[in-house]
Amino acid sequence: MTQRSPCKPAEHPRPVTLPSPPRVAPAPPLLGPDDPPPVTVLRPESDSPVLLLCDHASRAIPKALGTLGLDETNLCRHIAYDIGAAEVTRRLSERFGATAVLSGYSRLVIDPNRALDDPTAIPVVSDDVVIPGNRALDRAEEERRIDAIFRPYHEAVAAEVARRRERGQVPVLLSIHSFTPAMRGVARPWHVGILWDHDPRIPIPMIARLRADGRWCVGDNEPYSGRTTLGGTVESHATPAGLPNVLVEVRQDLIATPEGAALWATVLGDALEPILADPGLYQIKLFPRE
Repeated sequence: MTQRSPCKPAEHPRPVTLPSPPRVAPAPPLLGPDDPPPVTVLRPESDSPVLLLCDHASRAIPKALGTLGLDETNLCRHIAYDIGAAEVTRRLSERFGATAVLSGYSRLVIDPNRALDDPTAIPVVSDDVVIPGNRALDRAEEERRIDAIFRPYHEAVAAEVARRRERGQVPVLLSIHSFTPAMRGVARPWHVGILWDHDPRIPIPMIARLRADGRWCVGDNEPYSGRTTLGGTVESHATPAGLPNVLVEVRQDLIATPEGAALWATVLGDALEPILADPGLYQIKLFPRE
């Protein structure tokens, strides 16, 4: 009987271990030095409890993403941002001496007014327009957008809310948006819409004051409804905490120019001023959904 040398390794029909897969380099940061910041905070030093939000303030797209495959015409439309909303927000911030938080990038890159599990958070189609740069994204690319744009915006909102709570104030959140004069061929008669869920403290008197003006068609949860919505900025930062809040939608053709934005900042400011001057507004109060 032949004995195998104790120094000779045993033979195997195939390798014991497989070759290591090549390492995948981490994706580069989405935002470069020439890109605008993901969020802008106006009047961060303000001691007012009022906090203005503009989720769709900008149509900017990171240079790394090009134009998402869209032409300039589409990038100037409402699918990219809320036309006029940023200027109205800035003017209201000035009027009330209030902090304002404005998003820095187009809702087409990632929408900060959506839950992350909402399929429209990174839309593949918006108002019948296909967004080529958003098709077939892998999880790594989605996370890159979340980390660079979505998360910094919400962290800024949360920080401003926390700053007010730390100094003993109850923050009041005013979210400013705009809507198209028509959608899929159907005209929208409202000049302004007041969206709310079950907290009536700002919406009800605001609707009453705007209607009393006599010039405006005012929508109560029109052209969209604030009832039972989930994942938006107001639903994330105000509603669960019992903070007074309202979401205002102004028709885009009315605020597309600086003059129009100035007029509507005055209209909204006049309606809000006595409401915000009431000390009884600044209380934590939960309004459970039915």
